[in-house]
Amino acid sequence: MGDPRARGVHPSDMLSCVSNKVYKNALRAGTVTAGTSLMLLLSSPAFALTRDDGDDPGKGLSVIETLGLYVAAPIVLFLVIAACVAATDKSRKSPQN
Repeated sequence: MGDPRARGVHPSDMLSCVSNKVYKNALRAGTVTAGTSLMLLLSSPAFALTRDDGDDPGKGLSVIETLGLYVAAPIVLFLVIAACVAATDKSRKSPQN
């Protein structure tokens, strides 16, 4: 592209062009951020504490039940799947005598 002055463009015009692009990108990013924040705010559960008709939440889980359901069960499931994959692996060659 060469020297901008050779094409008749003043360096201050180049700076203005760059700062204008930066300004537009900053404005776009701010608009997207504000729009996303507004959508998240509007979709928050405003009446979550109010019970609906027919709502029957039941009793909560104990600490042991919670740990078993969300920690132990996924680990056991992972180990079972890994064992099944390892047991059916055909890529290992059997030892030849």
